[in-house]
Amino acid sequence: MSLESVRAFFAEKAPDIAVIELATSTATVAEAADGHGVAPGQIAKTLSIRVSDQVALVVTRGDARLDNKKAKAFFGGKVRMLDLGEVEALTGHPVGGVCPFGLRAPLPVYCDLSLKAFDEVVPAAGSTHSSVRIAPGRMAELTDAAWIDVCAVPA
Repeated sequence: MSLESVRAFFAEKAPDIAVIELATSTATVAEAADGHGVAPGQIAKTLSIRVSDQVALVVTRGDARLDNKKAKAFFGGKVRMLDLGEVEALTGHPVGGVCPFGLRAPLPVYCDLSLKAFDEVVPAAGSTHSSVRIAPGRMAELTDAAWIDVCAVPA
């Protein structure tokens, strides 16, 4: 169902964007980068977080890490990752296929500024074998995401 909700999202909001399904897994940044022939940084990974009782998604480049100090300052409290069961229950997507598209229910979406280093990024598309290719700005526009600076990228 998750892949289908993403297909429905793009059919309605951006029919020019095709969901790509690979025979190999794209569940990890390394697998996705290898499968799509891109650098790990170009994979747009979606972090499912909770701050107090608020759940949100942060989309960042694949080689970035959440900077706890920046995230705490922005979100106004300690940020923790959702556990595996919470992720699918709240997003509708399995771990390894989480993306900001076709969510089970609306959630705040944030795109980390680190994504702007690329003209095109490759986020998951609701399953561990599916992705899309999209410009970071278009992804933010389609998901009503705010741009924030909460991640650190490798030097």
